[in-house]
Amino acid sequence: MYSFRHYLEILMVATRLGLTSFGGPVAHLAYFQEEYIKRKKWLDDKTYADLIALCQFLPGPASSQVGISIGMIRGGVLGGILAWIGFTLPSVIVLILFAMFMIQADLVDSTFIGALKVVAVAVVAHAIINMGKKLTPDLPRIAFAIVAAGILLLAPLASTQIIIILVAALVGYFMFRKQDLSTDTSLNIDLSKKVGAVSLTLFFALLLVLPLISRSFDHVYVQLFDIFYRVGSLVFGGGHVVLPLLERELVPNGFLSEEMFLAGYGAAQAIPGPLFTFSSYLGQVASNLGGAVVATLGIFLPSFLLLIGILPFWKTISQYKAVRAALIGVNAAVVGILLAAFYDPIFTSGISSSADFAVALVGFSLLQFWKKPAWLVVIITVLLYMLVAMLI
Repeated sequence: MYSFRHYLEILMVATRLGLTSFGGPVAHLAYFQEEYIKRKKWLDDKTYADLIALCQFLPGPASSQVGISIGMIRGGVLGGILAWIGFTLPSVIVLILFAMFMIQADLVDSTFIGALKVVAVAVVAHAIINMGKKLTPDLPRIAFAIVAAGILLLAPLASTQIIIILVAALVGYFMFRKQDLSTDTSLNIDLSKKVGAVSLTLFFALLLVLPLISRSFDHVYVQLFDIFYRVGSLVFGGGHVVLPLLERELVPNGFLSEEMFLAGYGAAQAIPGPLFTFSSYLGQVASNLGGAVVATLGIFLPSFLLLIGILPFWKTISQYKAVRAALIGVNAAVVGILLAAFYDPIFTSGISSSADFAVALVGFSLLQFWKKPAWLVVIITVLLYMLVAMLI
């Protein structure tokens, strides 16, 4: 049985990440690696890589799912819930307040947004180098990463990412299945397989039943929950991929105007935490605080149900050498996917001048060589960027 202090630590660490994790899903994985693996040592690099590979297969917000999974490893379902609350609540609060006061996106300080983009460049570059050392230690796996990055850069679609992962798993199986693969893992989930089966059943039941309920009951909360649950269940790629889906569901149906939608999107870019908390803003605009709560729970609930359903079986599944061989290919491909995302949109949108690159280089050096914590590097890099912007 876990103690109150144990749960409090999960909540506090996740909250610190929720307050400092700027830069989007790829950057979030870098922050998680720094905090959960290097500093806290709650799991090892191999288990972390396996979790990333697993969450890439699932619909929904991949970085949030990785954080929830780590919370579940650390403290069961309650640990996962606390990890999710800590990581998402800061941005939920900010976006609800933004919706309440109807601030327009063009009032957000562009210098501050530029600083956060530069921070993301430094953080993601640091993550790719560290993950590459672990996951692509030889030429075949380096080739996996390069090919994956090249394909995704040429065809930057969410479906491309899924295809890359599936092909990498298949090729990895044939290339590495005869190697002497270690099956040791520190992945221990305090969940029964029966609970997992119930959770998966509930996931599919809600996906089928909610549209019928929404058509039968003309209530805004029911409609919002149906929309956000469906989007959270069916969108692959997370992050920006969810935005056009939500726009098509909400704007034509009169829940909010196109201008209000874009204003919230602008604000969501300037705050830490998962981009899926944009749902909180949309729910608030559509139907006040109740709508914000319904929308937030609706879009994240599928992630919980899928993880609770799959994680109890994951340790058993991952013991098979065929699965381990496939994961070698997937993990190498993930490095390539991160590399492609590092170039576009992170580098292309974050670095627009030599001054930007210089500030990003300082942030990267603080992480890579001076081993400073990510939250401190965020503060230093943002302040340095603003100082440079004032001087030039």
